[in-house]
Amino acid sequence: MAKYATPQLDQLESGPWPSFVSDIKQEAAARAKNPKGLDYQIPVDCPEDLLGVLELSYAEKETHWKHGGIVGVFGYGGGVIGRYCDQPEMFPGVAHFHTMRVAQPAGKYYNTKFLRDLCDIWDLRGSGLTNMHGSTGDIVLLGTQTAQLEEVFHELTHKMNVDLGGSGSNLRTPEACLGQSRCEYACYNTQDMCYQLTMDYQDELHRPAFPYKFKFKFDGCPNGCVCAMARSDFAVVGTWKDDIKIDQEKVKAYVAGEIKPNAGAHAGRDWGKFDLQKEVIDRCPSHCMKWDGSKLSIKTADCVRCMHCINTMPQALHIGDERGASILVGAKAPVVDGAQMGSLLVPFISCEAPYDDVKEVIEKIWDWWMEEGKNRERVGETMKRLSFQKLLEVTDVPAMPCQVKAPRTNPFIFFKEEEVPGGWNRDLAEFRKRHQR
Repeated sequence: MAKYATPQLDQLESGPWPSFVSDIKQEAAARAKNPKGLDYQIPVDCPEDLLGVLELSYAEKETHWKHGGIVGVFGYGGGVIGRYCDQPEMFPGVAHFHTMRVAQPAGKYYNTKFLRDLCDIWDLRGSGLTNMHGSTGDIVLLGTQTAQLEEVFHELTHKMNVDLGGSGSNLRTPEACLGQSRCEYACYNTQDMCYQLTMDYQDELHRPAFPYKFKFKFDGCPNGCVCAMARSDFAVVGTWKDDIKIDQEKVKAYVAGEIKPNAGAHAGRDWGKFDLQKEVIDRCPSHCMKWDGSKLSIKTADCVRCMHCINTMPQALHIGDERGASILVGAKAPVVDGAQMGSLLVPFISCEAPYDDVKEVIEKIWDWWMEEGKNRERVGETMKRLSFQKLLEVTDVPAMPCQVKAPRTNPFIFFKEEEVPGGWNRDLAEFRKRHQR
């Protein structure tokens, strides 16, 4: 019999999708039976008390979690999110309910032993509830008590050789797509760059010293499988410089219906005859493509690398050979100053280990942001407040037309006098002379 009546939570199980409520109930039932005979290190009824406090929050329409102060493991300022219940007498099993972030392997590759060992640790010393994965990318271990933090940390680092992730005003756990391990479109080795930067910036990851959080994400191509340009302060998105490679015979095969578009992703649904002009040419955002009935042409100078044509006709089109990445800065969710997408800072950069050129840009941004950023201000908000031009100056990146988001409506580049041939005085004199006539 359940410890608490939870009518509102029960309703969440009635929809067509799997419910987290069912997962918590399953864990509560397993702990009550304890088939493994575990000597649980936190209260056995922790999952049931979690259901109880959540039902109370729904009934009273206010949260019963409070921020009880900073909590962590020795030597680290990040990796543990402190959480306490404001009704500890009513729900003792969740009086403490700290969350631990664990650094995920690059590309999220696991073997079953790793997952079993992780679950064994958390079954014994935590609530048994996990989140694969958090918004930043970490493995999230949901709910344990203060006395267990050091124990879990020791077992993770000494037995499993895995570290805590980031939390607080620091570098958050870097995240990468599968990259060249699985994807033919990856323009650089995302997993290696993610690993190298994670190792190089351990101090920034574990000891908060920034104005607020800072996220790296690594997409191997513009398809953006980790959505780096929308979810990270510093996004490295794979791209290429040269022409998209075209197999004209395969293009004709798509037009003739011999090859299914979209790699057959819509098999079983009748979309009608494939129309190259309507489904590819007219959908090109920069109108850089032309089809004369026998040959497909692409004007590389106008191509914005959106990947639509390649995704639609993968056997006919492929990414170029001169590969690297673009760097975008300043994406964030709507907390202080509204949501922002990343702004293009470096149109093309080589991505060869040890990635010194990428690190140079990162560290210049950090030096400026840590000096000028306000408390709890993301780097995108500092950019917006102090101007994109200032970011260009501190990173030594020249202004380029491809950085302009909306020309003539909100210019962000202002040239200095020494940058204009002849200076402002000559231009001003010419202006006055013309208008005095």
